[in-house]
Amino acid sequence: MAPRRVDPPALPATSGGSFGTSAVGLYRTKSDLARGHIEELILSGTVRAGDRLTTRQVAEALGISETPIREAIRLLAAEGWLTLSPHHGVVIASINAGQITEVYAIRGALGALAIERGAAAYTAAQLAALDRNLAASAAAVAAADIPAYVRLNREFHAVLSDTPHTQWTLRLLDNIWAQTAAAGRGFEAVPDRLKASLAEHRAIRAAIAAGDHVGAADLLREHERIAGAALVAALNATPAE
Repeated sequence: MAPRRVDPPALPATSGGSFGTSAVGLYRTKSDLARGHIEELILSGTVRAGDRLTTRQVAEALGISETPIREAIRLLAAEGWLTLSPHHGVVIASINAGQITEVYAIRGALGALAIERGAAAYTAAQLAALDRNLAASAAAVAAADIPAYVRLNREFHAVLSDTPHTQWTLRLLDNIWAQTAAAGRGFEAVPDRLKASLAEHRAIRAAIAAGDHVGAADLLREHERIAGAALVAALNATPAE
């Protein structure tokens, strides 16, 4: 079956760097702009595994020429976000169960590293952002609002990883998140994980508040392991589309 074509929405606001020292305020090339836009399409679930993406679609969304977009696509394909198909052009990459297990393990390791290296440098504003996130997440869970929780879940992990000591870790996490988001499933495949995920987030925040950064890192690592296992189980139980 031919890949589904998805028209990208208007350029979303960029994320990351809210509390750290990189990215924000730095000059971005048109290729960087295109890359960020395509990443956001994948991370937001606007495009899914197997969907076709064209340079013209992105050019129209951003109002730039197709040349820097081609450069962004080459880079993203090299990193596994996209697949270059001789028959269908640029296609959002798929991911299998083995890859999901590995990717979630990497996410857990990087997230734990960010807490171990950066938690001592968390600011009051950063901790307040975590608390606001947890409150909004609770509302999303109560309303069974999966899209909202998906966004808040990513924000929670981004805030945890965004310190002056962990900017490279944050960049790596931003990239690795796409390896699962590109599957187009996430909490849609495991809606029962919403409450448990929120409880795990609260436990991580409580450990940080208690000054137990090692414990918080261990909790995050286990949080990602459980999430990956749940997604694999859901994918194995669902017939291929």
